[in-house]
Amino acid sequence: MSIGNTDELAFASASRQAALMREKRLSSVELVTAYLERIERLDGRLRAFITVCGESALVDAKRAESEAAKGQWRGPLHGIPFAVKDQLDTAGILTTSGSALLRSHVPTEDSTVMARLIQAGGILIGKLNLTEFALGGTLRFPYGQPRNPWNDEHDPGGSSSGSGIAAAAALCSITLGEDTGGSVRSPASYCGAVGLRPTWGRVSRHGCFPAAWSMDQVGPLTRTVEDAALVLGLIAGYDERDPTTSRSAVPDYRAALNAGVKQLRIGVLTELVDGADTHPEVRGAVREAARALAGLGAHVEDISLPLIPHAGGVFMALCDSEAAGRHQSWLTTRPGEYDAGTRRRLVAAGLIPATAVHRAARARALIREQILAALGRLDLLLAPTSPHPAPPSRATLRPSRARKRRGGDSSVVAPTPRPRASPVCPRSRFRADSPRSGCPSDSSSSADPSRNPPCSAPLGRGRRQPPSLTGDPHFRRRRRDRSARPIVRDR
Repeated sequence: MSIGNTDELAFASASRQAALMREKRLSSVELVTAYLERIERLDGRLRAFITVCGESALVDAKRAESEAAKGQWRGPLHGIPFAVKDQLDTAGILTTSGSALLRSHVPTEDSTVMARLIQAGGILIGKLNLTEFALGGTLRFPYGQPRNPWNDEHDPGGSSSGSGIAAAAALCSITLGEDTGGSVRSPASYCGAVGLRPTWGRVSRHGCFPAAWSMDQVGPLTRTVEDAALVLGLIAGYDERDPTTSRSAVPDYRAALNAGVKQLRIGVLTELVDGADTHPEVRGAVREAARALAGLGAHVEDISLPLIPHAGGVFMALCDSEAAGRHQSWLTTRPGEYDAGTRRRLVAAGLIPATAVHRAARARALIREQILAALGRLDLLLAPTSPHPAPPSRATLRPSRARKRRGGDSSVVAPTPRPRASPVCPRSRFRADSPRSGCPSDSSSSADPSRNPPCSAPLGRGRRQPPSLTGDPHFRRRRRDRSARPIVRDR
């Protein structure tokens, strides 16, 4: 890597950047400045950020340099700039949860995950855009329409939209999102980043505005699996302010990254891979990933879990009813401040009868039982994050078409919070004959990124892809290049 090349520096992994700092080949001020310049140049179009903490980030970078000069390294992220989803509390900094209702909300303390990244030496560079209250279905984003860095007319995924954009477009070193039913995995998939939803209870949710309390989980979005392992190791662990967190010891996730996949037992979920709604290119990419894993020594087999297709409906009944209860007061007193799509979803959810919620809870238990039985003899379950490539953004669709959009498959895991379940959507690798297709995996290896297969994220030649994405020979040539990066129009 040429240190003098700003783009090369920006796209380097956080692990590599940290190593360069310790070698005194890179300064924190230089890195923060490079990212602030990229944000200024690109984010007017991408709208990944709600708040940019430029001045304070530079002050913190100078302090980090001074400490480093004295040999006072605070941790593995010393001097590394990061950004967090605006659903996570940050002391003294606007935290909106993507809603106009919280346009003046400034917390007095940091969320636990934020505090842990700061303790590890990280520097907050900004707060990231999201769908309103992390619920999805936002029609008009009050802080700007987030856009996919590979094609800005397409959906970047949600609800952690800004986190996926900022990681993929190299607007900071690492990001944090929050995942209830796919909100980390979906933007990682659509934007071509690494997204990890940790085991429920592995990471503290103190200071995270709840979407659905029984399913929410904070997780990293990064450009490499190593960085995801690094960040998970820093934010995981028991927190007395969140009684749902596990007291189990936090392993060294990075240390296991070179273990390989030999003799790993992997089940390919046929209902999601071969389903009628799965786009042929997504299906092909998952099957190709499975063959690659088999070629590396893993045992790969098809597996059927008949209840899995019902997971999305079960998730919606449970998640939305929880969210409706959380928002009941504001829906009564401040309904006009919600986005129309969010308000409609919450009001409808408030009408779900208790009998339906009860049936959904029982169905969740049955789905969980099927998954546990499968993981009794398998290490991983492999499936696409979404059945289709990244669709056009709601901002580019007529309202009638926007309402017909189907959700992804990543909510399969949300209704079944089980010990040691770890879906991961690794960064895409380009091939000449396949799209970018996302494959999360449900692992019995305690949220260990090294135990999850490499796969890519769905953004390719879908039926609705515009000519600028599918017919451009230059784009196809870029896809053959494994080092390909988003080409983002300036502001």
